[in-house]
Amino acid sequence: MFMNNIFRIIITEEAILIYMDDILIFSDNLEDLHRKTNFQEVEFLGMIIHPDNIHMDPVKLAGIQQWPEPHTVKQLRSFLGFCNFYRRFIPNYSSIAYPLNELTRTNEPWKWNELHTNAFTTLKNLFSSQPALLIPDKTKPFILETDTSKVASGAILYQANSNGDLQPCGFISEAFGPAQQQYEVYDRELLGII
Repeated sequence: MFMNNIFRIIITEEAILIYMDDILIFSDNLEDLHRKTNFQEVEFLGMIIHPDNIHMDPVKLAGIQQWPEPHTVKQLRSFLGFCNFYRRFIPNYSSIAYPLNELTRTNEPWKWNELHTNAFTTLKNLFSSQPALLIPDKTKPFILETDTSKVASGAILYQANSNGDLQPCGFISEAFGPAQQQYEVYDRELLGII
């Protein structure tokens, strides 16, 4: 609240974003920012923001490959909490994490098996190797790619980068509930578009 009062004028001009102790100042006009700043990158809310892209903070990701396999629901929830924070960087996150999320249900007994090990390892590898997300340019066209499995749907929003290559702007996915899992394939595919 204190920060909001100090920056009230800038906030009303929609040129600043405050979250707890992180402050991000931005502008639609690149020249305005260059006159006042000389940053090549900014760390904000666990992400590194460059002029053209955003990527996960390598400091936060440093220990992901050494993360031990969970043996309790509490340990698994800790891992999934970390993963959920960065899920927009991971394609088909909900499908991959689905078996792990099933283990966190309170009425399910803990039965870790090869399916869970594969999901755990896949997530760790994806977090270690994901490319940067392109910062979208609203004046250029987008390409939306969707995919659906029995348990979840996912989408990738692409845009051409400065070299003309398609680069992801973001990934989104959502696990289906029990009723949605019973839909016919074409209905699940349509649900993935929505």
